[in-house]
Amino acid sequence: MKQTSYVVFAGMSLTFLTVVTACGVVGPPVAPENVGVNPTITRQKAQLEKTGATQPTDNAAAPAVSIEPVEPKGQDEELPPLRPVGTR
Repeated sequence: MKQTSYVVFAGMSLTFLTVVTACGVVGPPVAPENVGVNPTITRQKAQLEKTGATQPTDNAAAPAVSIEPVEPKGQDEELPPLRPVGTR
């Protein structure tokens, strides 16, 4: 009788250890609402509001002098066709 209880205990222990190690990550699952770009942006905005810092804008350093468009050089040259005709 004692031997069967040891065998059952060993079998249950082996099964438990196999299931625990086969799971991959040990710990609670992470909700999909906490993963991704939008939650990260929300956390960063909350942190900026908490510290009182302002986020720099992309066009804040725009030059005051207007820049005239420059014509590309070397376009007056005649280029060969993309697909030659009559050759293999």
